Amino acid sequence: MNIYPLVLRPIYKERIWGGQKLKSFFGKDIPDGKKTGESWELADLPNDKSVVANGELAGKGLNELIKQFPEEMTGDKDFKLPFPLLFKLLDAQDVLSVQVHPDKQVCDKMGTGEPKTECWYVIDAAQGAVIYKGLKAGVTKQMFKEAIEKGTTDKLLNKIEVEPGQCHFLPAGTIHAIGAGLLIAEIQMSSDTTYRVFDWNRIDKNGNGRQLHIEESLESIHFDQEDDLSATTVGRLVDCEFFKIDKGHRVAGNEVLISPEKMKIIMIITGNGDFTDVGGNVVKFSAGQTIFIPACYEGVMFCENDCQYLTATI
Repeated sequence: MNIYPLVLRPIYKERIWGGQKLKSFFGKDIPDGKKTGESWELADLPNDKSVVANGELAGKGLNELIKQFPEEMTGDKDFKLPFPLLFKLLDAQDVLSVQVHPDKQVCDKMGTGEPKTECWYVIDAAQGAVIYKGLKAGVTKQMFKEAIEKGTTDKLLNKIEVEPGQCHFLPAGTIHAIGAGLLIAEIQMSSDTTYRVFDWNRIDKNGNGRQLHIEESLESIHFDQEDDLSATTVGRLVDCEFFKIDKGHRVAGNEVLISPEKMKIIMIITGNGDFTDVGGNVVKFSAGQTIFIPACYEGVMFCENDCQYLTATI
């Protein structure tokens, strides 16, 4: 069977902080009038699994293909599912809750949850848009607990103004929040474990606040963490034990050779073009798409216009 670059079908998630920018910026086919906050571009979670959108394999699950052709797809005949990474596009029209993801040690200790380390690549940002990343120097667990009770948690967080092209790394245990006016590509470990510690005192139309996870959050936050607030912008953006992220940029008419032996996931940020293999078979791509490049694939990535993209490897 010919295994080619697989364009994956997005899975859309309605969120109270979302909007319609995934449609206006990328042309995503999201529901009109709904607050769509997330587009899961590659997922292999129990209730959300990516499906191929292009070619003769359209309709097949990505995990199904990896199980059937592990070496051709991943380069490892003993590759273990589920797929270990989750790729998203986030449209934050309002600020997200202040939250934390646990590390493996905390998950093992509590006997629940799955660890999550992640990164954010800023695609678009309103003027003055910010993120919250880590605790201010000297904040202790007791200080933070008291701030939760007073509803002033945000006063203890590092508030960072961001701009397009920046990548921020958030290891598990880092308390964080995405501010309003941001369009972000998020690459993370395949986990949907999120502990909310503060939701800006928001309530719904019935006067109820969202569920918080105070005990789990206090257990998960790394209070002794020396936060690196710097952002990467070129070349290798992230190099951690779970994934590596590289930023690519090619002007119109440029080509990139795609060598076999290692699978890659490419998120197209700007531009469009195509992949052409040694047999002349063509797969087109455009901004906002996420493409799984099988380990066995050999070809050329051609950019019809200015292309920026993220390449993730495990």
